[in-house]
Amino acid sequence: MLHGQPGSGADWEQVLARLPAGIQGVAMDRPQAVLVGHSYGGGVALTAASLAPDRVRALVLLASVGPGCLNDWDRLLAAPAAGPLCALVAWRLTPWFARGWLAGVARVSGRPVDPGEHVNWHIWGNSGSEHTALWRTFLAEQRALVREADQLAAVLPSVRAPALLLADPRDALVPVATARRLEQGLPHASLRLIEGPGHHLPRRAPGVVAGEIVEFLASLDAGRGPG
Repeated sequence: MLHGQPGSGADWEQVLARLPAGIQGVAMDRPQAVLVGHSYGGGVALTAASLAPDRVRALVLLASVGPGCLNDWDRLLAAPAAGPLCALVAWRLTPWFARGWLAGVARVSGRPVDPGEHVNWHIWGNSGSEHTALWRTFLAEQRALVREADQLAAVLPSVRAPALLLADPRDALVPVATARRLEQGLPHASLRLIEGPGHHLPRRAPGVVAGEIVEFLASLDAGRGPG
C-alpha cells in the first residue's frame, strides 16, 4: 500500500486493521526503506538496492545468497528435467513426512516440539496444501537463484546503501564464505557472525537478529553506518 503526497505508511493503518486474516498488507513510507532479507530474500534486497538506490536507505542481509553460494544440489533442483520432478515430489511428500517425523519426536520426548527446535522440519511441515502453486514457485525461484547468484558479484559495487550482514560460520546451506565475499564486494558493509543458529537465523535467533537490527538502525540515525 503506497501513500499519497504528502503522507506516510500510517495512512493505511485503519485499512490494514480491517483486512481479513488471509490478506497480508504492507504499508511503508515511500521515500526510503531499510530492506531486511534472509537467504534468497537477501539476493532480492541486493537487486532492489542496485535498481533503485534512491529508494533503499540500508540493507540487513541474513545468511544471504550471493557469489559462491551454489552447490550441486542447487543446480540439480534447477535442471530442465530433474528440477520439476524434484520440486513436485518435495512439495507432495516432504510436508507429510515432516509432520509425521515431528509427531514422532513429540511422542518420544513426551512434550510438543518447540518451533525453535528442528526448524527445517517445522518449515516443511507447515508449508501448506497448495502443492501446485508452491512447487512451481519454488522451481521458478530456484532457477532464478542458479541463474543470478554468481552474477550478484557484478552488482555489489553499485550498491551504495550501508549493509549489515549476519551469518553463522557453520551455516550448512549458504557458506559463510559467501557472506565474506558480500562484505568485500559491498562498498559499505559490516559482517557480524552469530554462532549456533545455522541458516535459519530469523527462526532460531530472533532476539539476536532483532537486537542487531535495532543497533544498526541506531547507528544509521547517528550517522555512523556499519563498522
